[in-house]
Amino acid sequence: MTSSSSLGSSIPAPEAVQVLVSSLADESTMVREASMASLKEISPLNPLLVLDCCSAVSRGGRRRFGNMAGVFQVMAFGVRALDRDNIDASYICKLAKIATAEIISSKELNADWQRAATSLLVAIGLHLPDLMMEEIFLHLSGPSSALPSMIQILADFASADALQFTPRLKGVLSRVLPILGNVRDFHRPIFANAFKCWCQAVWQCNIDFPSNSLIDGDVMSFLNSAFELLLRVWAASRDLKVRVSSVEALGQMVGLITRTQLKTALPRLIPTILELYKKDQDIALTATYSLYNLLSVSLLSETGPPLLEFEELTVILSTLLPVICMKNDSKEHSDFSVGLKTYNEVQRCFLTVGSIYPEDLFSFLLNKCRLKEEPLTFGALCVLKHLLPRSSEAWHNKRPLLVDAVKSLLEEQSLVIRKALSELIVVMTSHCYLVGQTAELFVEYLVRHCALLEHDRIDLESSQVKVGSVCPIELRAICEKGLLLLTITIPEMEHVLWPFLLKMIIPRAYTGAVALVCRCIAELCRHRSSYNNNMFDDFKDRTEVPNPEELFARLMVLLHNPLARENQATQILTVLCYLAPLFPRNINLFWQDEIPKMKAYVSDPEDLKLDPSYQETWDDMIINFLAESLDVIQDTDWVISLGNAFTKQYTLYTPDDEHSALLHRCLGILLQKVNDRAYVRGKIDWMYKQANITIPTNRLGLAKAMGLVAASHLDTVLDKLKNILDNVGQSIFQRFLALFSESYRTEESDDVHAALALMYGYAARYAPSMVIEARIDALVGTNMLSKLLHVRHPTAKQAVITAIDLLGRAVINAAENGAPFPLKRRDQLLDYILTLMGRDETDDFADSSLELLRTQALALNACTTLVSVEPKLTIETRNHVMKATLGFFSLPNDPIDVINPLIDNLITLLCAILLTSGEDGRSRAEQLLHMLRQIDQYVSSYVDYQRRRGCLAVYEMLVKFRMLCVSGYCALGCRGSCTHSKQIDRTLHGNFSNLPSAFVSPSREALSLGDRVIMYLPRCADTDSEVRKISAQILDQLFSISLSLPKPLGTSVDGDIESCYGALSSLEDVIAILRSDSSIDPSEVFNRIVASVCILLTKDELVDTLHGCTPAICDRIKQSAEGAILAVIEFVTKRGAELSGTNISRTAQSLLSAAGHVTEKQLRLEVLGAISSLSENTNTKVVFNEVLTAAARDIVTKDISRLRGGWPMQDAFHAFSQHMVLSVPFLEHLISVLNQTIVSKSDPGKGENPSLVSETQLVDEILQAAIFALTAFFRGGGKVGKRAVEQRYSSVLAALILQFGNCHGLASSGQHEPLRALLNAFQAFCECVGDLEMGKILARDSEQNEKEKWINLIGDLAGCISMKRPKEVQNICKIFTKSLNLRENFQREAAAAALSEFVHYSNGFSSILEEMVEVLCRHVSDESPTVRCLCLRGLVKIPSVHIYQYTTQVLGVILALLDDLDESVQLTAVSCLLMILETSPKDAVEPILLNLSVRLRNLQMSMNAKMRADAFAAFGALSNYGIGAHKDAFLEQIHATLPRLILHLHDDDLAVRHACRNTLKRFALLMEIEGLLALFNSHSINSDHRSDYEDFVRDFTRQFVQYLPSRVDTYMVSTIQAFDAPWPIIQANAIYVSSSILSLSDDQNILALYYAQVFGMLVGKMSRSADAVVRARSSSAFGLLLKSTNSISWRAARLDRS
Repeated sequence: MTSSSSLGSSIPAPEAVQVLVSSLADESTMVREASMASLKEISPLNPLLVLDCCSAVSRGGRRRFGNMAGVFQVMAFGVRALDRDNIDASYICKLAKIATAEIISSKELNADWQRAATSLLVAIGLHLPDLMMEEIFLHLSGPSSALPSMIQILADFASADALQFTPRLKGVLSRVLPILGNVRDFHRPIFANAFKCWCQAVWQCNIDFPSNSLIDGDVMSFLNSAFELLLRVWAASRDLKVRVSSVEALGQMVGLITRTQLKTALPRLIPTILELYKKDQDIALTATYSLYNLLSVSLLSETGPPLLEFEELTVILSTLLPVICMKNDSKEHSDFSVGLKTYNEVQRCFLTVGSIYPEDLFSFLLNKCRLKEEPLTFGALCVLKHLLPRSSEAWHNKRPLLVDAVKSLLEEQSLVIRKALSELIVVMTSHCYLVGQTAELFVEYLVRHCALLEHDRIDLESSQVKVGSVCPIELRAICEKGLLLLTITIPEMEHVLWPFLLKMIIPRAYTGAVALVCRCIAELCRHRSSYNNNMFDDFKDRTEVPNPEELFARLMVLLHNPLARENQATQILTVLCYLAPLFPRNINLFWQDEIPKMKAYVSDPEDLKLDPSYQETWDDMIINFLAESLDVIQDTDWVISLGNAFTKQYTLYTPDDEHSALLHRCLGILLQKVNDRAYVRGKIDWMYKQANITIPTNRLGLAKAMGLVAASHLDTVLDKLKNILDNVGQSIFQRFLALFSESYRTEESDDVHAALALMYGYAARYAPSMVIEARIDALVGTNMLSKLLHVRHPTAKQAVITAIDLLGRAVINAAENGAPFPLKRRDQLLDYILTLMGRDETDDFADSSLELLRTQALALNACTTLVSVEPKLTIETRNHVMKATLGFFSLPNDPIDVINPLIDNLITLLCAILLTSGEDGRSRAEQLLHMLRQIDQYVSSYVDYQRRRGCLAVYEMLVKFRMLCVSGYCALGCRGSCTHSKQIDRTLHGNFSNLPSAFVSPSREALSLGDRVIMYLPRCADTDSEVRKISAQILDQLFSISLSLPKPLGTSVDGDIESCYGALSSLEDVIAILRSDSSIDPSEVFNRIVASVCILLTKDELVDTLHGCTPAICDRIKQSAEGAILAVIEFVTKRGAELSGTNISRTAQSLLSAAGHVTEKQLRLEVLGAISSLSENTNTKVVFNEVLTAAARDIVTKDISRLRGGWPMQDAFHAFSQHMVLSVPFLEHLISVLNQTIVSKSDPGKGENPSLVSETQLVDEILQAAIFALTAFFRGGGKVGKRAVEQRYSSVLAALILQFGNCHGLASSGQHEPLRALLNAFQAFCECVGDLEMGKILARDSEQNEKEKWINLIGDLAGCISMKRPKEVQNICKIFTKSLNLRENFQREAAAAALSEFVHYSNGFSSILEEMVEVLCRHVSDESPTVRCLCLRGLVKIPSVHIYQYTTQVLGVILALLDDLDESVQLTAVSCLLMILETSPKDAVEPILLNLSVRLRNLQMSMNAKMRADAFAAFGALSNYGIGAHKDAFLEQIHATLPRLILHLHDDDLAVRHACRNTLKRFALLMEIEGLLALFNSHSINSDHRSDYEDFVRDFTRQFVQYLPSRVDTYMVSTIQAFDAPWPIIQANAIYVSSSILSLSDDQNILALYYAQVFGMLVGKMSRSADAVVRARSSSAFGLLLKSTNSISWRAARLDRS
């Protein structure tokens, strides 16, 4: 203890604390925070010293010290740490005066330093409240700018310690009251807030000590006086802040003044509070808090009656009611929170009043509801909803009055009123306020609002005051939840809801609520059926409930929309199952079977939306369900009653509602089941009368309904239609309007004609086939139909077209049913359709273009129908139809939902024309070719969707044509196989001349296969996958047809027919793959297609294909052009021998013509490749010489660098390189040119004219051509050229790499062209040999002139080559080993860079390895540092199987180079040492272990971060060898390095940190300290956060001090030396480490030696260091040292004030 005391007295603790306090004003936030943290830590140890230092710096105030806020915070913390029993009051008084002096020196309010000074005074008050108050009281007398601050201090003190403040309240009030009158307005909120805090303190004391009365008469008198002043003067101020703060204070004071004074003050206080409600929400909340306190004190007092009668409360309550609306007004989160708090406080106020005056409050609220003023009514309803559960007993007898009041509001239009009313109804119902008809009335109210839809518009303009924003959807959701809760959770409501809810299904106004109503009915049925089997008896007893027929009719129509909200369709079907007992008995079992199927169809709305025809399908399901239900019922009277119900319900739907169209169909299917003709006639009259034919959906529903009726009552329907047609425009009113309006006449006529047309069409469609012929003949054969054709509106045109289509389908159906007949005037009907399909110039409809497309789609469909019926088309009509329709292929692709059906209909029409045209096979083939050639422009279009459409049309027509060829001919025009087909037995009829012309098949020549194949084959390589697939199918159809056709007379059958069928089978396999797997490689598919086509073509067809290849190669789709080129190559490769000389010449001309027209580089190359293939497989010499001559001529006569699309003949070198004879000599010549720099004589045979160029120019041209040819050779050599390169791989590669350094040397001097040329050739070489990785390496940094980058590039190339071609390494190494002796540095550097990498892959040839090692060791002393580094890198890359042989030699080289004068060489040596140590044997390392350790320790202080990281890592690697005899010596090296490792563990460089971590973990095992291994593997050592590092330092120091006390001295020396490290972060780490050691060590010698020294250095660092991190860590270190138990005596030290 004595030593500790002497140690504490020897350190300059006061100076340290002074420095810490001074650092509170440091410019760095980090330093300020660290100093603050240290001061707070040491304040409890010596608070007086901290206070001394703080008071010393505070003497100059804010002007001299920049962070007085921090000083005052520390002082407050120090004062709180003082021992109450040993407090020097005089000293504390001085501190208080410092704070007050600073406060009174400024007129600022609420600054951060003022708040800190206030906290200091409050801390003083916690110990010496009287002293603090005396200091405050000194500044309360007389005028002073510090008065507000002093009052605020007293307020904060009251909040901090109510128990000490309350007894001193009298003194405070006695001094504050005299000055209240002189307080200015802008200071009054502070005083008012103080009164609030003081009163809250008194309330708190009364709660904690209810038996002790701390307020005497004087205090009451003071409070009364203050209350009067605040009430009469301050609360009446014009300043809003003053009024608000005064009311807030008065709200706390009301409970402390006398009842007499309170009663007197109420007339003034209440209006003052209520006045604040006119302001914003925050002020309203404050006012409500005060008002609640006032009401509680006034009404709930235990010492007397209520001070306020209810009549006096009405003003308060009337003011509070609109305040409730604030909650509904706010939508932002913050405002919503305030509004909700205000709402709750207002409800507390009403609850307080209701507890005293329940009946009066009830009457008051009802009266406000009757006033129907929106804010008041809404507020009253909310209060009733809130109080009803809490005042149920008091209001029990008032239930009728409440019910009547709510009834009076049921017609209120305001949405917010409706919302509040709906919520109140639910609450009333849950408390059994509603019974009988009243309950039904309120339930209907909820249902009505459950029916609100998104587009409903409620008139809100009647509201004078806007109360929030409630949308209809929000109101609907509330009512839906409420009604569902009433149904499920309140058993008493079951007798009200059943069967009353059934009435809610029928009214039109409640349509939107049907889903919820059905759900509630289902819940009731499910629940009641479990205990009441006679639930349907209640239904029979209620006459006002709809009968079953009405319910069934309504629900069937409401099923229409399967996507209606709340799963309406599912709910309706469910409730039908439950209500089945209401209907005829035999329906129950049928519904149990069918309804689940219908529910399953609509169970997944998202899946349903994927089907574009889901609505039509669902409507058909409904009609079928209704029809089958009627069949099952078999009750004529019930069916008639149901029909009457359907009839009555037309009023429930508007004409534009799609439900109305379904209602037509429902009634139609019902009338189909009725045999009473008079009933049927009456109902269809009613149906037509109720229909609105101006609306297309309603018109269509009416037409379908008429068709359904016509199935049983055709003549009745036709009579009705004829009557309608005869009376068009005949009414007096219509004729009168037509006189004045042409548009009226046209529009009205269009609608009627459209409706009639549809009704005729559907009547024909549904009518019995046996009786329809005469009706159709009458309709078509007279002028009756022509009356329907003079329409102009698009929808009317569509209706007429649909009607004609339906007539045609009726004819087809009749034929299918065995009653065929021809359609009269069919050609005239086609002409009508084509006319209706066009667009009138006078059309001015808004959506005409879209409607026109729909009209055209329908027209094409109708044309297909008419073309398919007898009689056959005439040639004129056929041509007219095709001319009018083929242009649709060029329509744009949008809107896709309209265009796609239109194109499908067009293709179907073309197929129908093909099937029904021509008298025999030959004429059909001619017609097919004619149609195909017309479509060619779309097949080869540059627009994707046009190609897709054209190909699809071709394919469909070929399928139909093939069907004719294979299946025969049907005399009735049937498509496909039918009973009428007349098959041709070719085995019996070898000669077709004996057959009738109708059965003669076309010949193969008639199909022009060569022309067709070159048209469709490029499409098999199209960019569009669909086009590719369809084109392949087209070719399959063409060859399938050709193989099925007879050959001309005199032609013998080929013997290779089996190969043709095999090729066709292969083609079909490809098509099957395309159909099943769209991800297959398109090129592979195309190749297989071409191979099959090559076999299937005859010789003449092949010639035609090759002659016509120019357009195909010039196709605007690049992939298709490439496909055409590949096909030509395949054809000439496989079948070139069959071509004659003339054919070869013409084919070459076509290819050259295509090459001249193609400007795209790649395509040009492919065309030349095709020429090369042609020459190779036919006549090589002619084609080769022609291309070579052209290339030489272009070099002399053209500027080939500026030719558009590049120089075509450059690509011709690909042909040279692919030639089997010239490829190898050509490559050898190029290598010789590359090695020689100039060519002495020209190469003959290039085609130049010696008379035009000189010999020197010819040499230059040959050299230039050689460079181009070399690049072209590598890039276009193909298999032959690649084979030549492979044979000379080593020499080519060595030449390129050796020239690499030379070119970089020239580039560094400004000559870049040689490098670019070489790189171009090198890249081509990589592509040629297939080494993509090497090409990527070249492309990465090849043009970088920095030496390190291009040398690394050569090394990367060597590594890549070694991996890809290990067999070439030996030959390459031999070349480079000799190259290291070259004279130029760049040559040696290039060779060394390559050789240093190749040596790693020299495993298989030890002889050359020895030579390589010798050369590398010799050149580690090269004059070039780069060569030295590269040679050393090569040495450490010796293969692992050989490295043991050379380890000692390599380590010796490394040891020498660790002392190299060049830093890059040193860095390389360290890196190589790391590598070699991984595999070095102990006997090689141990002799030089200490030498290596010493050199590595020297390098650990390098400024190069990479050097430091590698040096630390290498030192850690040496630990593997520091065992055995060398263990002790190496441990000494570890302990010499360990302090540096700890410091650099948090180095600025992450690599250094990582290296230090790994090295420490390696040392843990050698140091043999318990717990050290776990520490070195903990989270803190692996974290990069500063706090984790400091935790690790503390833990490590603790272990170190405990287990290695003898090493502390050495560690301290090393750490203290690091105080002057060149890195600030290392200085900071050294400061913290040394402080941690001293704070934990109990070695008095160490403490005596270093404690004072470190302490003094910290003071210096804090004062002089320019680095914030150093100053911040010094501050933290002070905290560690002063907190430690090693220094105790300083805790009694004081600052020398002399």
